[in-house]
Amino acid sequence: MLSHGCRACHGTRGELVLDLGRQPACDAFPLAVDQGPDPVHPLRMWLCADCGLAQLVEDPTTPDEPRGVEPAALVAQAEDAVRRVAAAGLLGAGRTVAEYGSPHGGTWLPMLTGHGLVEVADGEPADVVLDCFGLMHHADQAAAIAERAARLTSGGVLLVQYHSLATIIRSGQWNALRHGHFAYYSTPALISMLTSAGLVARSAWRFDLYGGTVLLAAGVGGTPDTSVTDLMAEEIEVGVLDAEVVAGLQRTAHRSAGELRRWLETTDRRPVVGYGAASRAVALLCRAGVDADLLPAVADAAPGKWGRRMPGTAIPVISPAELVEADPAAVLLFLPDLIDEVRDSFPTLADRWVVAEPVPTIPYPPRSVPEEAR
Repeated sequence: MLSHGCRACHGTRGELVLDLGRQPACDAFPLAVDQGPDPVHPLRMWLCADCGLAQLVEDPTTPDEPRGVEPAALVAQAEDAVRRVAAAGLLGAGRTVAEYGSPHGGTWLPMLTGHGLVEVADGEPADVVLDCFGLMHHADQAAAIAERAARLTSGGVLLVQYHSLATIIRSGQWNALRHGHFAYYSTPALISMLTSAGLVARSAWRFDLYGGTVLLAAGVGGTPDTSVTDLMAEEIEVGVLDAEVVAGLQRTAHRSAGELRRWLETTDRRPVVGYGAASRAVALLCRAGVDADLLPAVADAAPGKWGRRMPGTAIPVISPAELVEADPAAVLLFLPDLIDEVRDSFPTLADRWVVAEPVPTIPYPPRSVPEEAR
């Protein structure tokens, strides 16, 4: 049994549920002229038997990811979330707001200030404290949640958005595990963390982003409504607290990697170019043993990644313009949430997309493409 101290409750009882072996830092994209080899590090997930938090075991890497371009799906979800929270009466003109954002970019502040909220300086108390995919980046989870709770004014609300562990299990998203992401929240585990910080989870909203994300509202006192209690019950039934169920991700990882390599070796749709130089693609490519001989390039909208290569491989990252110029027979998409966006952005490639995970799949039929764009 692995000896590990929980990042939230400091308990030592738990199980290793996913081991991806030694992987390159998936947020460090080397320059294409740097031939490597890239340093590799253990990449493992542990599930705490005391509080239920799924977490990264160790991370010797230093965050170094070129800033990406915020996907349209993420922007649309944020707008929807702000509308829902406002409708619940949690946003009001003159209230103060503080945001803990993700290091990958994106902010809700313009939308929140558009509702009349006033941003406060770092460290100051606020009526609304927002954390959108930021909490998971802290090695000390107990300290991070306590810091956010401490900034709430009397009667304030903490809003935490997270990619649900239940979604990761249901959809086989094993490659959500990555260096720099220290925690993978189920609703029961996050509620346990909030309780330890003196807060009560009161309401929850669900979104389709990343296959299933949750926005949880918490404050001092009060009681959970049915949106929280129902979500808790559903996730427990999925098995988010059951180490044997979560460990099923290990089998999914093996299948995903094997299916990707087999598809690239046998498909008659050639040449194939990838799209989305995302951190989640790194472990998938490395476990599948895919290099530039099978996938000659991966395109990405972020200029900061152009002229670099996918970590652990010789696969270069190219611009969208180079993707269109290459005119591939198939485009392997590593970010399923982008399917509508990329079809709209690249009409000449609209019928060539293949979603890479959990296994290569031709997605639902595209919207009709104008004849002149074909």
